[in-house]
Amino acid sequence: MRGLTWPWMWLLSVVVVAGHGENNGQDEAQQQPVFPHKHLTAPVPSTGLLYPRESETREVRILDGMWRLLISQPSDPLQGLREKWYEESLHKTGLEIIPMPVPASYNDITTDNLRDHVGTVWYERTFFVSRDWEENRRTWLRFGSVHYEAVVWINGQNAMSHSIGHLPFEADISNLLNFGGENRITVMCDNRLTNHTVPQGQVSTVKTDSGETPIQSYTFDFFNYAGIHRSVHLYTTPLVHISDIAISTQLSSDQVGRIDYRIWLDGSTEDSTMQPTHVLVQLRDNEGVVAAQQVNRAVYNGTLLVPGAKPWWPYLMHPEPGYLYSLEFELFVSSVEGDDGDELLDAYRLPVGIRTLSWTSTSLLLNGKPLYLRGFGRHEDSDIRGKGLDYALLARDFNLIKWVGANAYRTSHYPYSEESMQFADEHGIMIVDECSAVNIDIFEPELLSNHMSALEQLIHRDRNHASVIAWSVANEPRSFKMGALSYFQALVNYTRSIAQGRPLTAAINASPDPPKQCHLAALLDIVGFNRYNAWYQNSGRTDMIVNLLTEEAQRWHQNFGKPVILFEYGADTMEGLHSLPVYIWSEDYQVALFSQHFKAFDKLRKQNWFIGEFVWNFADFKTAQTYTRVGGNKKGVFTRSRQPKEVAHILRWRYFALANELDWVPLPKHLSVYISSSVNGNGHARTEL
Repeated sequence: MRGLTWPWMWLLSVVVVAGHGENNGQDEAQQQPVFPHKHLTAPVPSTGLLYPRESETREVRILDGMWRLLISQPSDPLQGLREKWYEESLHKTGLEIIPMPVPASYNDITTDNLRDHVGTVWYERTFFVSRDWEENRRTWLRFGSVHYEAVVWINGQNAMSHSIGHLPFEADISNLLNFGGENRITVMCDNRLTNHTVPQGQVSTVKTDSGETPIQSYTFDFFNYAGIHRSVHLYTTPLVHISDIAISTQLSSDQVGRIDYRIWLDGSTEDSTMQPTHVLVQLRDNEGVVAAQQVNRAVYNGTLLVPGAKPWWPYLMHPEPGYLYSLEFELFVSSVEGDDGDELLDAYRLPVGIRTLSWTSTSLLLNGKPLYLRGFGRHEDSDIRGKGLDYALLARDFNLIKWVGANAYRTSHYPYSEESMQFADEHGIMIVDECSAVNIDIFEPELLSNHMSALEQLIHRDRNHASVIAWSVANEPRSFKMGALSYFQALVNYTRSIAQGRPLTAAINASPDPPKQCHLAALLDIVGFNRYNAWYQNSGRTDMIVNLLTEEAQRWHQNFGKPVILFEYGADTMEGLHSLPVYIWSEDYQVALFSQHFKAFDKLRKQNWFIGEFVWNFADFKTAQTYTRVGGNKKGVFTRSRQPKEVAHILRWRYFALANELDWVPLPKHLSVYISSSVNGNGHARTEL
């Protein structure tokens, strides 16, 4: 196993904790123990986990499709472990087996109450492995994400386990397989959240008409979908292979690109007839032409210089955004002592964008140019599939992001799929990459350890993506509490040591001022805050947005001396509901609220340290059942089925107007609606926001 821990202690207990405050309010200050965090051991660094890619030396199979699902009794989630359900087919239990698609959340697939199930479920499928895979190669099993806790068996034997959803894990299963025969994979998935998981939650027992049952509660405002959310890959590598790659890039003022790389090898080299001799490193442009190359006989690290490099630029900042090279590594071995080595052992190709990222107390710069971020908070959420990977939905979302003129989004509030990160690289969409620490409270050392691990795994997975411009360490933590100070000092110091050349930020809903002043903001490189003027505060009063927002943003900068981003603002809106005069929940109110925010943003932009505006949210999404949510959170600019509300067109005018002002981007045809020949002298309406 690569960087994995065995979670039996967690699986054998359910921690019941005190409930947290509401998501969009602030907890009253209360006395809590202040835990020591100085001597906490850092997580064991992750290893391996390169995204599975076919090459001359590697084969990849995807085990997606219809699996079999068995639901454990909520009152006895560990029955399957005691009775060793993994030793034989789940059919042998005599319990009901449900066909279940992978990848997908299991919650909304059936017509019964599986949606609110608390505890464990068991997945199973069979597959064949060719005899050709047995000799001179290793076979790996890789999960893109299982939420939240997973234990995996192959043919009844333990293969691996993993904690923290939304992140990949893998293991070499060569010794567990029946080559040339049928194999069985069994996965136990546990969705319970406690005060030590990231994110936190509470499991308690209630009495129902049918007896006692556990219920899961949490303070974050999105549904705790569970299951095998992303693809399951079976892939091969040579016995000795390239197991990991880390790169960093820079672009000089004279357009010389620099790529620093490091590679790791895995596998025994005791066989003297198969000794690695060198790595051929080639950088190819998007037409396949070699732009730079190097023969590395030290094998482990090196530097490529690329004269006349084509930089990676964000969408609407360059005519050719998202330019990617292919960085190719070919590992050669010698079978004859003293020979230079002419036998290709392993090959791996990695898409690479060349850019320089830097920041000051007032700016975030890419390739030396100050950025102004305009985009969204988002969710991986769709009808039926929940948080399951869906390529059609992914393509639709990126089409809408570009249609509206956005150049960035935040992965609120957890790591998104690796496939979405690849899309962002290709389309030039910048990413504020956020770990799953949402609404954290009760700042105990065990939570800090898991929080560090979540960030370490996220950074390890995404460090090579050109699109990632910042790491977000948390969303709306209870950071005004005394226990938060030492907690975040330890967390930020650790994260900064592995930050891979990106600034640190967070989405904060505490205050810039005493008595509930945020203890986290001073530790960050960029201050991000969430504020819902005219919605959660001063509901219905769109005349109480501009001054309140500009004054608060100014205090964040004055108090902490950092660039400032508004990460969340918005209003719930029922599709098709209209009201004149405007009234909350109507599409008209959402438009009025956005328009007032635009005025505030333009006032703030003139002060140069305000660097971004992010709408909450890109699209409507599901939440836990509550009387404050009609079918979920409706703050989307698009509906859950990805159709525009009225405000989407207003936002499109705004974002393209900014692109035109900042980067001289021509406005799209038909951006405005034809009014009359007298409007603006050219038959198109002039939009003034």
